[in-house]
Amino acid sequence: MRYNTQLIFGGLLLLIGASIILGILFEINFFAVCFSIGLILFGVWILVRPRLLPEASDFRLLFFGDFRRRGDWQVESEEIWMFIGNIRLDMSEAKIPDGETTYRVIAFINSFNLKIPADVGVRLSSYAFVNDTKIDRDKKDYVFVPFVYKNEAYETAQKKLNIEASSFVGDIDIKLIPAPTTGTEEPLEL
Repeated sequence: MRYNTQLIFGGLLLLIGASIILGILFEINFFAVCFSIGLILFGVWILVRPRLLPEASDFRLLFFGDFRRRGDWQVESEEIWMFIGNIRLDMSEAKIPDGETTYRVIAFINSFNLKIPADVGVRLSSYAFVNDTKIDRDKKDYVFVPFVYKNEAYETAQKKLNIEASSFVGDIDIKLIPAPTTGTEEPLEL
């Protein structure tokens, strides 16, 4: 996925640069022509696009808006496309199946907030020009560098969540919720 994303963004930048140079040299508005053709091709691609996730996955196409899940809900593989939007997934009470569940998010500007129990394995890959990330209290910004995160429980967990996000600007906030105590622990003596 990382190599494909680099090819797409690199090819897009080359196409834009070449269009600007040709427009200046030949006094043609290549942007108007390329933009129109690009919209047509994008529409055709959305209609006949290949599925990036297995057939059992859910697909959502949002132009603007919020995508929220919280409370008692069933976690399933999903593919979400949006122009500008917020995705908020609170998995503290969710039913997460055994095995790996994949979320793929493709957006122009994306804010992704995730609350997940610490015993669930999480792997997140975000490919964006600008990534603003916060994991619990650790905050970092990445420019032109992909962000990859994997928690300690990922390798050994029965329940795994794999998130792949591609965007121009990405804001990622992950909060790990401690596993509930069973009440069988010995109290600490002071």
